Amino acid sequence: MSNCVSVVLSQKGWSVTYTTQSICTLKGSTVEMSCSYTYPSGTVTTTFWFTKKYAVENYVNLRNDSNYKGRVTYRSDKMNGHNLTITDLRESDSAMYKFRFITDQTGGKYTGDPGVTLSVTDLQVKVTTTWWSTTLTCSTTCTLTGNPTYTWYRNSKIVQDDSSPSYTVYFKTEDSFYCAVKGINSNAVSVEGHSYFHVTYTHQRICTLKRSSVDISCSYTYPSGHTVSETIWYTKGKLNEAPQILSPGYGGRVEYLGNMQSDSILRITDLREEDSAEYKFRFTTWEPTFPGTTLTVTGLQVKVTPATVTEGQKVTLTCSTTCTLGDNPTYVWYKNGHVTNQSTSLFLNPVSSEDTGRYSCSVEGHEDLPSAEETLTVTCEYV
Repeated sequence: MSNCVSVVLSQKGWSVTYTTQSICTLKGSTVEMSCSYTYPSGTVTTTFWFTKKYAVENYVNLRNDSNYKGRVTYRSDKMNGHNLTITDLRESDSAMYKFRFITDQTGGKYTGDPGVTLSVTDLQVKVTTTWWSTTLTCSTTCTLTGNPTYTWYRNSKIVQDDSSPSYTVYFKTEDSFYCAVKGINSNAVSVEGHSYFHVTYTHQRICTLKRSSVDISCSYTYPSGHTVSETIWYTKGKLNEAPQILSPGYGGRVEYLGNMQSDSILRITDLREEDSAEYKFRFTTWEPTFPGTTLTVTGLQVKVTPATVTEGQKVTLTCSTTCTLGDNPTYVWYKNGHVTNQSTSLFLNPVSSEDTGRYSCSVEGHEDLPSAEETLTVTCEYV
């Protein structure tokens, strides 16, 4: 339900305040409408919601409407609030819902008019094809209330969770696609047609260590009948700078791997911090507009918390990086050049003067790439 401005309908002490004016929701789901009401005097004897009125004072209580049998629940509170819940919604439930109450006073009857407009819609996948992609849109006849999340499935496996109702396919496939909102599924469609020009990077981001090696990989597709004549990896140039093409052998640290017809791997060895950049792949004359892989190269640094250490305190040593390393690495800790522990952080609790020394760390498997040593000095506490 949306957080719309409440609608107050009143006349000489009589009023009905609806929480929202309109709701758009899905067939098969459950909806709740709510209101509060006031009256000048007396006691309320009857409360109900309705959509139909056949004649003067001939209102059809939703509970008695055969079209809603077993699907309607009323709930009221002592603060003159009233809720209507309808389950297993149908498109035929689309209507304006009004609340009416009756008191024991002469003429003590009131209807909140206009009421709440309910629109019930199903999900339909609409297909839009261009020469380079197919866009699938999870379509409804009204704008769903509450900014829902749209989940896209490919062969019953989730491929996207997003506030956008659209999902784009850049490749030829006979797979089945459908969308869902809050557990309600659309119809399934298959994407058919020609192959498209597209580059798919294996990773969007990579964080790795200085002086290590990295493989940046991608796969690519193109229409049948085309022949790949050239493949190039390059770094996206900064403002007013031209892109830097990384040819095989560049600086003695670059190597191209892969079959060069549908996949490519850029291998860079002896990484330096200045290698941090966004790397893109181009084949023939096609330059992709899709985001590439952003590489961040980091060193290791020992950080001590707190900065000033007194005997008896709890001290934490952290092996710090400027980005988050992948694969949840294990860190090897050294004191005065000797291995002392293997853990994410090193805890000294309580710390003592015997802990004074030179500490460094490395990533397990990359023990040849340790951090610089950090000296820990423990000050004695005098009473």
